[in-house]
Amino acid sequence: MQKDANLSIANPHPKDADVWQKLGLAIAGVGLLVLFLSWGNVPIPAAMGLTIALVGIIGGTTLYAYRLYMRQPAGIKNNGVWFKSLINRGALGWIAGIILTGFYVLLYWYPEYIGYKPNGANEGFVALFDPLSQFFKGKPASQWFLYGTLYTVSILALGIKFLFKYRHNSYQLKRTVSVIIAQLFLAYLVPEILEGLNYNGQTIDGHGIYYDADIKNVWPLDYDFFYGYHLDAMQQEAYQPVGVLYLIIGIAMFLLVTPILTYYVGKRWYCSWVCGCGGLAETAGDPFRHLSSKKLSAWKLERWLIHGVMVFVFVMTAATVYGYFWNTGEVFGLNIYNTFQKPYGFLIGATFSGVIGVGFYPMLGNRVWCRFGCPMAGYMGIIQRFKSRFRITTNGGQCISCGNCSTYCEQGIDVRAYAQKGQNIVRASCVGCGICSAVCPRGVLKLENGPEEKRHDLPPIIIGNKSVELQD
Repeated sequence: MQKDANLSIANPHPKDADVWQKLGLAIAGVGLLVLFLSWGNVPIPAAMGLTIALVGIIGGTTLYAYRLYMRQPAGIKNNGVWFKSLINRGALGWIAGIILTGFYVLLYWYPEYIGYKPNGANEGFVALFDPLSQFFKGKPASQWFLYGTLYTVSILALGIKFLFKYRHNSYQLKRTVSVIIAQLFLAYLVPEILEGLNYNGQTIDGHGIYYDADIKNVWPLDYDFFYGYHLDAMQQEAYQPVGVLYLIIGIAMFLLVTPILTYYVGKRWYCSWVCGCGGLAETAGDPFRHLSSKKLSAWKLERWLIHGVMVFVFVMTAATVYGYFWNTGEVFGLNIYNTFQKPYGFLIGATFSGVIGVGFYPMLGNRVWCRFGCPMAGYMGIIQRFKSRFRITTNGGQCISCGNCSTYCEQGIDVRAYAQKGQNIVRASCVGCGICSAVCPRGVLKLENGPEEKRHDLPPIIIGNKSVELQD
């Protein structure tokens, strides 16, 4: 029998890209090239250029991923992850991190360098997105429209890649489709269409009801939800009845929906099935998940940081609401904007969640923000840890200590330590992504929702010096 040079018994994983993979890379490369050329002010017709860029990136990535994973047997292949420069903090990883970080710095603080002109015609990179913005809203693109479009394209294209890679696992397929739909519709299309329907040129302090608004974001993640301009905008007659409905839904999501759903299914309903930050982490960030630190010191830092941010946003919001209803810009003699809102927006809203949270994927893993900073994750984590039905059950007798579960836990949980003892995993930081279960070769781990009773206790089987015995 003739052997395929790239696929044999000794080497069941295709080594070299075939012609279709190369074609897919070429198509995606053309799409990226158009983006870079537009950034350099190369005169490209905006409508045609944007179409080539978006279709090229999505289509090329899909073709490449299809040929890459469909040539392999079903199952998760993480071969050689510690030997690839891009995903093991090598030279390519540092270059990617610097580029991502630099892009976020320009996006947040120097948008004029990517072509955004608030008082004139856009240029370069931002101008490329003007036709799409005009289609949705009847006005030129902003840097945030550009970012939202690229963000959505990234989750869509790399989400399709993720679906091919994890095609044998129904849980991964369902939650990936969920985050793609949530980002495409709830975070992108619906807000842009609503703004186009309601936008009439009126703004409050330069902002409207849908400014920087993702309708699936919930306070405290959407930290400016209770800012004065936002509350005013939601009460504007021009925005009714959507404005009041948006206000009611936002409050209900925090007070009722979030705790109830977290009680029944854990924080995974949001962090792994809905959230845009989690969606990008699970798709674009999937190759970097093994870079999360599993050290005890990282766990200690995680608890201090995420709960510190959560306290910060609670205090800031309390001061903001007080200032709004009592018509004062101060609380206890402190200027609310300069003392609370501005520092939080700069340090947490921009630097931590954006620049570090995404820019540092190649250095610190794909869930830096979710693990160390997200106040929404911190809020749900407390509920999940002390009052929830969610847990990951383990069958210690089947564990072979391969370490796959710990290696690929993006939240830095040492899953193997629990599995070896046969203990249920009940951690505030767990986002229920299910990758630990998916990569386990023995079926040791299982995501479950069950009665609260005994979910923290040891299971009925104990493995120790007396071999295996039943627990009383």
